[in-house]
Amino acid sequence: MSGDTNIYMSMKRTARLALLAAALCAALAVAVAWPRAQMIAASSPAAWAATPDKVARGAYLARAGDCMACHTARGGAAYAGGRVLDTPYGRLVAPNITPDRATGIGAWSADDFWNALHNGIAPGGRLLYPAFPYPNYTKVTRADSDALFAYLRSLNAVRQANTPHALDFPYRLQPALAAWRLLYFTPGEYVPRPAPAPASARADAWNRGAYLVEGLGHCGACHSARNAMGASSAVLDGGLLATSGWYAPALTAGGEAGPGEWRGADLVQLLRTGVAPGHAVSGPMAEVIEQSLQYLSEPDLAAMALYLASLPAPPGRHAAPEPAPAPPDALMQHGARLYGQHCADCHGKDGRGVDEVYPPLAGNRMVTTPEPVNAIRIVLNGGFPPATAGNPRPYGMPPYSPILNDDDVAAVISYVRASWGNAARAITPSEVNRYRAVPLD
Repeated sequence: MSGDTNIYMSMKRTARLALLAAALCAALAVAVAWPRAQMIAASSPAAWAATPDKVARGAYLARAGDCMACHTARGGAAYAGGRVLDTPYGRLVAPNITPDRATGIGAWSADDFWNALHNGIAPGGRLLYPAFPYPNYTKVTRADSDALFAYLRSLNAVRQANTPHALDFPYRLQPALAAWRLLYFTPGEYVPRPAPAPASARADAWNRGAYLVEGLGHCGACHSARNAMGASSAVLDGGLLATSGWYAPALTAGGEAGPGEWRGADLVQLLRTGVAPGHAVSGPMAEVIEQSLQYLSEPDLAAMALYLASLPAPPGRHAAPEPAPAPPDALMQHGARLYGQHCADCHGKDGRGVDEVYPPLAGNRMVTTPEPVNAIRIVLNGGFPPATAGNPRPYGMPPYSPILNDDDVAAVISYVRASWGNAARAITPSEVNRYRAVPLD
């Protein structure tokens, strides 16, 4: 991924200037919009009750939203916050959402919680940063919000103070965040809509899948490209995760992970277990499946698969790329030797792998993406599908960073990207070196 550091620096400069300009131009609108958002919250009904059924429903929804993953630090108490999210705009730290009154949400009302989820506004009118994906959660219904709140209030209270964010100027300013919201955020619950053919005969299931993918599942938070100001598009057309360096593939038709040509049962299996014929999940998506998706019901997973399979390709996207120039013979020979020593026993001399054990490399669009970051990180750090009830002992790939230098890693990945019908560009040792010291999380 050549030049990504420069791209991020350029993004920060562009975003800083744009936000300052937007904040100045929108000052009057901010003054009007801020109390209006609070008024909307104050008029909402507080119709929650912590019944066993509602708490159980909330626990399921918290799984669907993968809430614990972000609001739990490594080795920390569940939902007590502290997990750090590094962004091009500074560092954000997830807050405590246990029912502790002093440091968590124990003093919140159901209306407060709804206002945070639906409008991105905390009690007292403080605007929340969209790292908390309220641009997606705004689609959640009030009934589901109340169930989530009932569940969170049922947890053990943990007294753990929240760590302040450390954001650059002007992103730490509330007026700049208000200007961002005016440009990029429109609150609104999900409204069922006609399902496209061929899913039109299953409109209820399709809408359930859309609600989960677009709302609680907040898939677009990772699988959509972002502009210089950190706003994501509405289509799941793939994007680089500035927070971790991984590339989240496109889920639309023709995209790297586009499910349109999948059998629905295979996609459901992948979402439930992390492996399916010809596919295995690793990286951040493995955590999503382990912590969240494996716990969803079969009808909900089938609904998500139905919705994802219906996504069209964005106009002008995913056209067949021109084959890249073949890597130099010396590089291919070096890569072939390394592949034979370290990879062929599992992935096969022909790159076909073993179904549901070792993913194929031949014809695998995830290893031939223009952004080769995922292949680099998996070779350096290892690739491990999630341990799930349906695949409790996944086969993994060991890390090769201790035994292969940057030239070696570049050679073997370049060989894979240009063999067995693959025709992607070669990568350079400098691209590999960029990720040697990048943390896994």
